[in-house]
Amino acid sequence: MLEHHTPLIATIAAGLMLAFVLGLCAHRLRIQPIVGYLLAGVAVGPFTPGFVADLSLAAELAEIGVILLMFGVGLHFSLKDLMSVAHIAVPGAIGQIVVATLLGAGLAHLLGWSFQAGLVFGLALSVASTVVLIRALQERHMLDTDRGRIAVGWLVVEDLAMVLALVLVPSAAVISAGDGVAPGRMAFLLLVTLAKVSVFVALMLLVGRRLIPWLMHYTAHTGSRELFRLAVYAIALGVAFGAAKLFGVSFALGAFFAGVVMGESELSQQATEEALPLRDAFAVLFFVSVGMLLNPSVFVEAPLALLATVAIIVLGKSIAAYLIVRAFGHPNATALTISASLAQIGEFSFILIGLGISLALVPPEARDLVLAGAIVSIVLNPLMFGIVDRLRPRAAQGTRAKQPDIPPTTLSGHTVLVGYGRVGSYVGAALAGPAVPSVVIETSERAIELARRDGSEVIVGNAARPDILAAANLTQARRLVVTIPEAFEAGQVVEQARAANPSLEILARAHSDATIEHLNGLGANLVVSGEREIAERMLERIRENGA
Repeated sequence: MLEHHTPLIATIAAGLMLAFVLGLCAHRLRIQPIVGYLLAGVAVGPFTPGFVADLSLAAELAEIGVILLMFGVGLHFSLKDLMSVAHIAVPGAIGQIVVATLLGAGLAHLLGWSFQAGLVFGLALSVASTVVLIRALQERHMLDTDRGRIAVGWLVVEDLAMVLALVLVPSAAVISAGDGVAPGRMAFLLLVTLAKVSVFVALMLLVGRRLIPWLMHYTAHTGSRELFRLAVYAIALGVAFGAAKLFGVSFALGAFFAGVVMGESELSQQATEEALPLRDAFAVLFFVSVGMLLNPSVFVEAPLALLATVAIIVLGKSIAAYLIVRAFGHPNATALTISASLAQIGEFSFILIGLGISLALVPPEARDLVLAGAIVSIVLNPLMFGIVDRLRPRAAQGTRAKQPDIPPTTLSGHTVLVGYGRVGSYVGAALAGPAVPSVVIETSERAIELARRDGSEVIVGNAARPDILAAANLTQARRLVVTIPEAFEAGQVVEQARAANPSLEILARAHSDATIEHLNGLGANLVVSGEREIAERMLERIRENGA
């Protein structure tokens, strides 16, 4: 019998099959499928009996998932969005990294490790996982919100900081070995890294900003969907690989900027759809690869150290992020969302701790603590978002007394429009004019500017707050249109509006049947789902022309 040596196929097949089975089991038990994916990795890892997948191949496959994921995020994240959150993302990310690093170094000191080991260990605990953060925001339809943009901008700054750390860690290893490195040499290495990153960003903004959209339009005009799909993957992977090899930045960061540049093209939506299938499959392989690295014995041999590691990741980082965001004047809802988003660790943590071990800076048990802490924090992350959902209304009530009085609108018989994103702005522009007076409730500066340009009166604030809704004069309004994608906040708005005006016509959007049922139950007159409306419009045309 001919024996085939195909480690790549074996790794993909075993990883996806086990992830599918255990993911189904997790879904059945009403927990996140991610837990199943991680357990699939443990099952095919080197620390459990039976089949052992190729760890190095699994890590590379997972990296492809990270590249495609960050590319997709970049497609929806404009340069203006990136700059608009820099004032909070830059100091926030740096402050949180410092706090987490100090906490990790303190734990390392208690465990008897060296100062250099504590520094690397703390840095590994400070940076969040790209995959986990983006998936969490996507599942809650928050990527296009101010909270989502701050979280992604924060993540980009963390990635840049880790790029610098990967350059400086080898120098720290030389210092710890006693060979010594001149301060000038350290400064030179830092300046070279900053120069490389700056050149890459400038190249993408000056050259890529013109070349990539032109290339996509040229490919689209060939009429070949196959070539267009190939162009999307070639640009995402090619730019990411080139950025890593030529400029020393991470694959994720390179792919992100490729997406940002392509996002300025009119074909960005089509590019997003083409990137989805491979992105989701490789994202699953990322979680499998994380599970493969874990030695389960750490849960028994070092439970207290693991508990302290998890506390730093889940509590220490979250509290630091919350306080920083609040210190910059952002509302509680934003601070809580950022805290939950960053309460986990991932890709860079594994790379950094692996580098520390290869340079003999940290003991081997540090890797087990980082990996176990990553898995536990990833498992707990959905719970963190659940806690945030419960705390958000209380936080809003607690801060309401501190908010200045909001002048109410003098309009009557008007339409109140909650949210002025892609859906809301389309509705608002169509209603613009004195014949149909409208009031828009928004928090995004860009959306506020657009709404005012379209002729709507604007109330700045979170529509879930009772004082904001009261300022919109719902008791004399004709209708309420809720276009925000977050089901939880939309439900709060609908419930309060129905209580304020039982005869008010309430229209809302939804992304799932469960959300439709939820909003209808709270008093909405009409809940619109995009997929259903597309189908109904097609059926309407079919019936007009004779079925």
